[in-house]
Amino acid sequence: MTIIRPAFSRRMFLGGTAAASGIVTLGLPLAATSAAAAPTPSPDYGPAPGVAKLNANENPYGPSPSAIKEMYEASKLGAYYVGASVPMLKSMIAERYGISPEQVSFSAGSSGVLTYIAMAAGAKGNVLGPDLFWDTTARMGTRHGGELVRLPKNEDLSIDLDAMYDAITDDISLVQITNPNNPQGTVLDGEALRAFCKKASQKVTVLVDEAYNELTDKPEYYSVIDLVKEGYDVIVARTFSKIYGLAGMRVGYAISSPENAAMIASYGLGDYALNQAGVAAAVASYNDLGFLEMSKSKIVEAREMVAAGVKSVGLTALPSSTNFMFVNLGSLNAETFRQKMAQRNVLIRGIYGSYTNWSRVSMGRLEHVQMYIDALPAVLDEMGA
Repeated sequence: MTIIRPAFSRRMFLGGTAAASGIVTLGLPLAATSAAAAPTPSPDYGPAPGVAKLNANENPYGPSPSAIKEMYEASKLGAYYVGASVPMLKSMIAERYGISPEQVSFSAGSSGVLTYIAMAAGAKGNVLGPDLFWDTTARMGTRHGGELVRLPKNEDLSIDLDAMYDAITDDISLVQITNPNNPQGTVLDGEALRAFCKKASQKVTVLVDEAYNELTDKPEYYSVIDLVKEGYDVIVARTFSKIYGLAGMRVGYAISSPENAAMIASYGLGDYALNQAGVAAAVASYNDLGFLEMSKSKIVEAREMVAAGVKSVGLTALPSSTNFMFVNLGSLNAETFRQKMAQRNVLIRGIYGSYTNWSRVSMGRLEHVQMYIDALPAVLDEMGA
């Protein structure tokens, strides 16, 4: 029997950046060989020309050149379901964090594993979360059992870990925290979160969504993956959708105990939920440090631009450790603000729950961030600010 394997070498994905070894264009457009070059806009696959898409926390500098090269090769074998590339990626993740491959669970984006975990929790009780966080998967997971219980609102929009621990009652089966949090962009202190997780996991499973961890200034400090290794009942979710620039390729994963990994697998399709091109891109870019550093520097530069821009028009924003910022519009309505921005081809997010005067803007390409900044004075004037 002939086994068709993807064109990856162990040296490529364990030896640092794939980009450093040289990129073959394989007939791809020249822009595909430069991570900083903007792809040709296509409304079928991304924003239309002249539109600043700042509403989904994507990294428009991706995929990396190394990922594009391997996606091209993998797509030629798209007739086949994923094969050896999946255990390859599991081994890469496991080796980085000192865990076994059996502790890594994949899904099409981290939304898959997050939903499965919420479904399992809903079958046993309720899910406890902050007043404001990315709750889409928790709400989906509890549709057929359990409820999403929220903490009361905090004035500073932070997560009160002491209050969260006190809210763990007998009917709570899962605590979910996003760190850094979405849509606020703020990050919990690593030691404080670890102390909470150690204590809370004695009562219930603790799920920490670390989708934006790699964008923080100290990723290892803010992560709780070490608690999984130490045997605590903690699950960590990660994704290739953010810093890696692969949101459209749909690769996410969870790191947990073998028991929790088996539970997650019982709800999803496992490897069959993934696609050849997405896994190829994830393998190629996982250790592409040059691309990751470039992306992070662009995101930080964009955050500084937005912070200065909102300050110049009299607004404030929460400090962010992510690729988005949460802007306080004062007395203005965030949905009206979103609509006014859209009229100027700047796409942002509107109201989140009861936070009617807070607006989230993602960090896109610098020229698109500048469009947002340039539109601020006119939009605020039109809204009577």
